[in-house]
Amino acid sequence: MADALTISMQVSSAGLEAQTQRMQIITQNVANAGVTGNAPGSDPYSRKTISFSEVLDRRTGVSSVEVSDLGVDRTPFPVKHDPYHVAADENGMVKLSNVNTLMEMADMRETIRYYEANLQTAKQARELITMTLDMMRS
Repeated sequence: MADALTISMQVSSAGLEAQTQRMQIITQNVANAGVTGNAPGSDPYSRKTISFSEVLDRRTGVSSVEVSDLGVDRTPFPVKHDPYHVAADENGMVKLSNVNTLMEMADMRETIRYYEANLQTAKQARELITMTLDMMRS
């Protein structure tokens, strides 16, 4: 069985990887928030989603996190009247992306906090491992 400090590093690493992937999805959503269709009545950019699940390492008996699903938000697209837009339908309505930039920014702040927490845990585990090695050398 692995020692507690090594397990802490592995769990933190899994958390860092999950939050990195979450940040990539959020970044894509924000970058494409204003993308509409390019033909009359076509769909605009659809918000991407990410889901996590708990995974148990049977060897160590420790749970960590992993990405379980990448999906697309099925929220209806908002519409606006813009008859001169290239994606306007016969009624002059254009479908807009279902990305809510304010919600994405809130998710981004949360992701940063989780990332920082995992990073701090990894740093502390590394420091404790270093201290242990130094004590063994003395």
